[in-house]
Amino acid sequence: MEILTHPGTWFVPLLTLTLLEIVLGIDNVIFISILAGKLPENQRAKARQLGLSLALVTRILLLCSISWLMTLTKTLFTVPLLNHPINGKELILLVGGLFLIGKSVVEIHEKLEGEEGHASTGAKLASFSAVIVQILLLDIVFSLDSVITAVGMANQLWIMIAAVIIALGVMLAFAGAISDFVNRHPTVKMLALSFLILIGVTLVGESLGQHIPKGYIYFSMAFAFLVEMLNLRLHAKTKAKPIELRQTLK
Repeated sequence: MEILTHPGTWFVPLLTLTLLEIVLGIDNVIFISILAGKLPENQRAKARQLGLSLALVTRILLLCSISWLMTLTKTLFTVPLLNHPINGKELILLVGGLFLIGKSVVEIHEKLEGEEGHASTGAKLASFSAVIVQILLLDIVFSLDSVITAVGMANQLWIMIAAVIIALGVMLAFAGAISDFVNRHPTVKMLALSFLILIGVTLVGESLGQHIPKGYIYFSMAFAFLVEMLNLRLHAKTKAKPIELRQTLK
């Protein structure tokens, strides 16, 4: 009854945390869209929905394991050159950051310099499984950061879980539109992959004790995206032939 009679005690934290979860999840949606874009068209929506569903399950499980998350602050080893102790959380951020950097660089190279693929039916199925595995690994990295943020902003477990469910629902609703937009504009795809490299570098830096204010990162990304939108608008007016990237599957 206290929840119903005093909405201010839960509505503001829920709204704030939900908005923050949506902002933190945009890069997750973009990378899932890029990975799903490697699949045949009839499998992309399924991969996006499955990927975001796995993200939801991962975050809820982590939220329900808050006591385990707290153990990730224990030092596992120390980096000799930097004399910086590495705990469980930082190790996950380090591996995840390196994964993002490596995967994004490979994707950029593949789209610009790689060979066009000619996949058989069996290869398509294998490719779908590989994409889902990569999405799951990505979900773990992004979910950890998201859950730790939620734990720091809210005291009640149900508020954290509700915020995650609402945010993932919003992202699921707009994932198709985001994916179509990214796939229709190759320069936006390159920009998104560059953003992911930036995020990867940020994760690596944080794992090694170098705090990078998120505001600077998001401002840089927003400014670059605004410039690209202006470029697309100018490009549409000139009616120039759009740039085409190599496709992995046909």
